[in-house]
Amino acid sequence: MGEQTVQLDALDARLIAMLAAEPRIGVLELSRRLAVARGTVQARLDKLIARGAIKGFGPEVVPAAIGFGVMSFVTLEISQRYGHDAVAEHLAEIPEVLEAHTITGSGDILCRIVARSNADLQRVIDQIVGYEGIVRAHTIIALAELIGYRTVPLVRAASHA
Repeated sequence: MGEQTVQLDALDARLIAMLAAEPRIGVLELSRRLAVARGTVQARLDKLIARGAIKGFGPEVVPAAIGFGVMSFVTLEISQRYGHDAVAEHLAEIPEVLEAHTITGSGDILCRIVARSNADLQRVIDQIVGYEGIVRAHTIIALAELIGYRTVPLVRAASHA
């Protein structure tokens, strides 16, 4: 995507870990807990945002808690004459498609999708493959989340590199 590499130090790692644990914490409280000036915290945050290391502070919604208890991963094979962008536009119109990534290997796009039930999953898949640019879909239903999406361990490791 063109983001530049950001070097993280121990202060950056602690700052990010605190924000991950308490997203609503204020800059003043962060500066107090980190024992650094408010301006330092604000400057670090501004730098991390400007360089693309932090991209949002929005709420993390749990799909199962709002009725979408079935999660699956779908590998799509696409018709090359339509291309990735057209398929991505189609996928973006389906609310249950949480993520889509171009991939290497036997498929072209990997999606993480949610549904209300197994029957609803069929509806979502039908909606996905209803686009003529998609040739085939392979679906794997996730049974349980063992490790949720996380970045703090990675941030800690990067700050020690």
